[in-house]
Amino acid sequence: MTTETTPNTSAGQPAPLPASHSALPPAGNGKRRRALLILLVITLLAGISWTAYYLLVARWQQDTDDAYVQGNVVSITPQTMGTVVAINADDGMRVSAGQVLVQLDPNDAKVALEQAQANLAATVRQVRGLYSSVDSAQADIAAREVALSQARADVARRSGLVASGAVSAEELAHAQTQLKAMEAALAGSRGQLARTHALVDATTVSDQPQVQAAAAQLRQAYLNEQRAAIVAPVDGYVAKRSVQLGQRVQPGATLMAIIPLQQVWVDANFKETQLHNLRLGQPVKLTADMYGDTVAFNGKVASLGLGTGSAFALLPAQNASGNWIKIVQRVPVRITLDPRQLREHPLRLGMSMAVKVNVHDQSLPVLPAAAATQPVLATEAYAKQLHDADAMITAIVEKNLPGHKN
Repeated sequence: MTTETTPNTSAGQPAPLPASHSALPPAGNGKRRRALLILLVITLLAGISWTAYYLLVARWQQDTDDAYVQGNVVSITPQTMGTVVAINADDGMRVSAGQVLVQLDPNDAKVALEQAQANLAATVRQVRGLYSSVDSAQADIAAREVALSQARADVARRSGLVASGAVSAEELAHAQTQLKAMEAALAGSRGQLARTHALVDATTVSDQPQVQAAAAQLRQAYLNEQRAAIVAPVDGYVAKRSVQLGQRVQPGATLMAIIPLQQVWVDANFKETQLHNLRLGQPVKLTADMYGDTVAFNGKVASLGLGTGSAFALLPAQNASGNWIKIVQRVPVRITLDPRQLREHPLRLGMSMAVKVNVHDQSLPVLPAAAATQPVLATEAYAKQLHDADAMITAIVEKNLPGHKN
C-alpha cells in the first residue's frame, strides 16, 4: 500500500494553487464590460435623441402652464330708475341679444310719455298758428298801408284849404296826428311780421325749432319707457345675478353679468426670457386641466402684453429704493381660440391651461402695424328703440297738420 506525501508548508500558510488556476481571468469581467458598453450606447443614443429633439422641436417651442382662460364680463345695469317687477333670467341660463332680462315698473314712464305726446301735438298746432300769423300780419300791413295813404291825402288836401278858411287849423292838426298814429301802427305791424317770420323762416312744421324741442322731449320719454325693460346687449350666459324682486334700482347699479363663452381667450404669462421669439399669429397648442391631454385646442398669438404684471399693479414695485433683488418678470400674451372647438368643449373663465407656442416662423410682426378700423365689440340691441320713437313723432306731427282726417 502506497502513501501520498504532501509538500511541507509553513504553519498557517495556504498551499499554492496549481499554475493552471492562476492564469484564468476573473469570471465577472466580461459581464461588467458588456453592461458598461450597453450603458454607454444608451447614453449616446439619449444624447443624440435629446440633441435632435432640441434642434428640431424644443428650440422652436415656448411653453408655460401659467395660463388662464379670460373673457368679457358684460355688466347689466339699468339706464333709468325703477322698481323691479320681473326677473326673466337666472345664473347659468343662456340669453340672446335683445332679450328682456329684468322688467322695471313702467307706469311712471308711461305717464311721462303720454305728457310728451300731448306736448308735441300742442306744439305742432301752435307752430301752425305762427304760419297763419304771417298771412294775417301781411294782410294787416296791406290794410294799414291803404289807410296811411288815405291819411296822407287828407292831410295834403286840408293843408291847401287852411289858407282859404275852408278848413280850420285844428282840423288840420287832428289829421296830422291821425297820420302819425297810422305810420306808427304800420311800423308796429311790420315789426310783428318780422318777428313772426323769424320763427318760421326757412322751416316746415316738422323741422321748426319748437317742434324739434318737443320731439326731443318725446324721444327721451319714449326711451325711458323702453328702458324699463332691461335687455341683454350680447349673446351669452348669465352669471352673478344679484337683483331681487321689488328692489328699487338706480342707474348704473350692477344687476347681473353676461359672459359670452364663445368669445373667450387665454392669457398666458410667459417669462420675459421667453419673449424673444414670440410673434403675432404664431400657432399655439393648448390643453385644459378640465379635459386633460385628450382634448387639444388650437390657437394663435393675438397680442403680446405691453407691460409686465408688476408694472400695471395697483402698487408697482419701487426698485430704485431700498435693497433690490432681481426677479424674472412675466408678460401676459393673449391667445385666441378656435370657435368651433369652444362650441364642442366649452371653457369657463379662470380655468388653468397649458400652452405651447410654435415659434418657428420668425417673419411675423411683434406689434400690429395698422390701426383698428372697426369696433372690437358692438351691439344692435338698442338701435330699434330710437327708430320706433322717430316713427311715433312722425305720426303725431302728421296727425296734427291741416287736412289730416282722423
